[in-house]
Amino acid sequence: MLSEKVSQLLNTQVNKEFYSAYLYLSFSNFYKEQGLDGFANWYQIQAQEERDHAMLFIQYMQNNDIPVTFESIDKPDAVLSEKMDPLKAGYEHEQYVTGLIHTIYEAAYEAKDFRTMQFLDWFVKEQGEEETNASDLIKKMELFGDDAKSLYMLDQELGGRTYTAPSLTL
Repeated sequence: MLSEKVSQLLNTQVNKEFYSAYLYLSFSNFYKEQGLDGFANWYQIQAQEERDHAMLFIQYMQNNDIPVTFESIDKPDAVLSEKMDPLKAGYEHEQYVTGLIHTIYEAAYEAKDFRTMQFLDWFVKEQGEEETNASDLIKKMELFGDDAKSLYMLDQELGGRTYTAPSLTL
């Protein structure tokens, strides 16, 4: 049986992951409106990944007889006016999510909940990758974003991203 605190944090994380998907769909929509279909594709796939993360939390909770409570998902609040805005907001959001995962991990550690810690190990690694990807996108945009030809090439690169379902076994 998982502690009440860990259970609550896991349940909250479900909502946060769905919010992340919603946020990234708003980024995808922003780039679509800008005519940057590759950027739009990148964030649409990012939204799929976040939805899958929520589903992994739900499955873990169900496997451990923790009731899942769905809360309303907030409207994304990122102000998007420049091409760099979603990239910076995405990086900040990934840092925020990393903090959330660490908070759950810390609560599981304090409760000696080794099963949840093992489950969260995948997310700790995943968040490292997410932050790196977000940071790399910012660096590329800073290098190439002002040049139309380079921006076109970067957009084409991001358009080549394909969806891969997570390989976490519960």
